Amino acid sequence: MTLTIPSDLSAYHANKIFIIGLPRTGTTSVSVALLEHGLTVAHQAFTKQAFMLADAVSDAPCFSDYQQLDKLFPTARFVYLDRSLDKWIPSMQMLLGRMLVHLDKQTGRFHPIMKRSFEHCFKIWNVVEPADADHLRKCYLAHQQQVNEYFAGRDNFISLDISQTGALTQLLAFIGLNSPLPSAKKLDFPRLNMGRNVASWDEYKHPNKVSANASGPERRQFFNYSL
Repeated sequence: MTLTIPSDLSAYHANKIFIIGLPRTGTTSVSVALLEHGLTVAHQAFTKQAFMLADAVSDAPCFSDYQQLDKLFPTARFVYLDRSLDKWIPSMQMLLGRMLVHLDKQTGRFHPIMKRSFEHCFKIWNVVEPADADHLRKCYLAHQQQVNEYFAGRDNFISLDISQTGALTQLLAFIGLNSPLPSAKKLDFPRLNMGRNVASWDEYKHPNKVSANASGPERRQFFNYSL
């Protein structure tokens, strides 16, 4: 299927948007909101082609690779998602409870780029209990500090808590999309992946969704940088 974008949004092909909040901070909700406002979106991207097709990319590997992506896409905008630790930690523990077996370095079935992203931010291959609350708290705060220090003083960066009133309006203004499309009437983020739900992106149908494994001129190659 060929993905198209309205001509008045064509500039977004050059000015990428990267959602660099950790998993369980609202990446799916933001991704769906951007779809509803006319952008092409990849929730996770494991090939060069996925990055080329998408106006916005969220989740892995953006939360671990933002510095490399900043260099590859110098006109990109970066959106950090904040969430209170008392809500994020149990949500992340639930996610890891389901994912760890698939993130195993040798036998896990998940994509190597996803495995690398989780290892980079959560040290899942180097700690006895990756889902330990204290460990996750340290990982979250370390990631937050690193992001804030890296983007300090930059005007292509914004930090949002999607549970706060007006957060979507802030995001749309930040990316230069102040007037919602006629079909996008809501100015609140959709509440997806709540509770124990981890599959809302797969279940959400939209013609502007970009496959994480999209194949292009270089087939399914990824960028050649290393963390």
